Amino acid sequence: MSISSKILKPSSIQQRGFTLIEMMIVVAIIGILAAIAYPSYQQYVIKTKRTDMMTEMQNIASEIESRKLAQGSYSAISAGIKTEFSTAYPRQGTALYDVTITDPLVTKWTINAIPRTGSQIANDGNLSLNYQNIKCRIQGANRKCGTGNDWNK
Repeated sequence: MSISSKILKPSSIQQRGFTLIEMMIVVAIIGILAAIAYPSYQQYVIKTKRTDMMTEMQNIASEIESRKLAQGSYSAISAGIKTEFSTAYPRQGTALYDVTITDPLVTKWTINAIPRTGSQIANDGNLSLNYQNIKCRIQGANRKCGTGNDWNK
């Protein structure tokens, strides 16, 4: 038996690769996993942006208190605080929240962050932080407040 006749024999040929059915099964499994994972990922992204905004609001609150200590009164810093911090956040990239501060700035101040219409977080609810460090997230009639992390659930 020669080498050339051995190569052409069908029983000695090795099959390699995947069949079309096997590839379709793999694609279907990946599609199912993606359909399950993507909504969870979106909720994680929204929660992260909400936490970032609350952190920014705490930074604003710290700035209000430090300027009040330096200047002696809230009325002395009211105009400067409004000009600098009542704006859209984040300041770089796509703005997601519009921030307002109690007008006029008084001892019992509140910082509010309202989601912008048309943004990814538009239906996530309003955020607020007050002079007592009470953080709230308000979604319609649902209001979650506290000094801990309850507002972010």
